[in-house]
Amino acid sequence: MSFWRVLLSIFFPPLAVLDKGCGSIFIVFLLWLCGWVPGVIAALVILNNPER
Repeated sequence: MSFWRVLLSIFFPPLAVLDKGCGSIFIVFLLWLCGWVPGVIAALVILNNPER
């Protein structure tokens, strides 16, 4: 995870997971609409997943 990707996930989480697939973007976007913190946490978890 790069520094810029972490900053992007803090300010606009759906854009940070853009290359992870449509499902990830949709989940992060919905969580981000529910609240800023769940969206950021979901984006960081998806970005930190070593399987992808």
